[in-house]
Amino acid sequence: MKLNFTKMHGAGNDYVYVDCFQYPMLDHPSDVAVLVSDRHKGIGGDGLILIAPSDVADARMEMYNADGSRAEMCGNGIRCVAKYVFDHKIKNDSHLKIETDNGVLELELTTVDDKVTHVKVDLGEPILNGTKIPTTFDMNPVVDQMIMAGGREFLATCVSMGNPHCVVYVDQLSDELVHTYGPMLENDSHFPNRVNIEFIEIVSDELVKQRTWERGSGETQACGTGAGAVCVAGVLSGRTKRNVNIQLLGGDLELEWRESDNHVYKKGPAVEVFNGVFELK
Repeated sequence: MKLNFTKMHGAGNDYVYVDCFQYPMLDHPSDVAVLVSDRHKGIGGDGLILIAPSDVADARMEMYNADGSRAEMCGNGIRCVAKYVFDHKIKNDSHLKIETDNGVLELELTTVDDKVTHVKVDLGEPILNGTKIPTTFDMNPVVDQMIMAGGREFLATCVSMGNPHCVVYVDQLSDELVHTYGPMLENDSHFPNRVNIEFIEIVSDELVKQRTWERGSGETQACGTGAGAVCVAGVLSGRTKRNVNIQLLGGDLELEWRESDNHVYKKGPAVEVFNGVFELK
């Protein structure tokens, strides 16, 4: 079977996208996600995202991690979905609604020469109740709670942006830190559905550096919902302001946790890399 696909990334967080407006829905998307995500024998990416028709929005996003597990949302992926919908003339509107497993989200598009360059996403209200994130911490919110991993103590602030995140602050980011403790924390017993880990180095109360170990994918160049969780966690823990710029390995994102409506807003780039056909075996 031949798979027609588009490779896209948002701040380096790259996925293989399939246009299910034009092509049939995949029978076994979890298996396909594992095949195409392989960076040596496949297309290469952090996972698979299907762009499909929706009864309640302009399009629906169905997301699978690199290990085939289903994910509720992807803040960088949804920006690319919006770019694809606009650039490929599925819906010619600078304001789009995209259906996800975390509900319908609204997006505002920035275009140059009739192509989307940046997208602002309303990520909605953060979930702060520990049992709903979910975690085993029965408190609301979960701020600076101690977790042990590999003999090291971490202070965890936990937030769900439709998918679960654990934000930990460190003095200095490093490969060893992320790759050693990321998988341990992802699978820690405090998180019944596993969790995405954001390692954060504070530069100022308006600027932080972020590296993310994503549930089911390992370290990624960026994580959009994770950046939203970092923005919220910074305010809850008194470390940063409600408006914060976040530097990730793949680029920068602008975040705001707006006091007026309690919603988190994120703006960042969306890039189409190439199109192709992949032989599924």
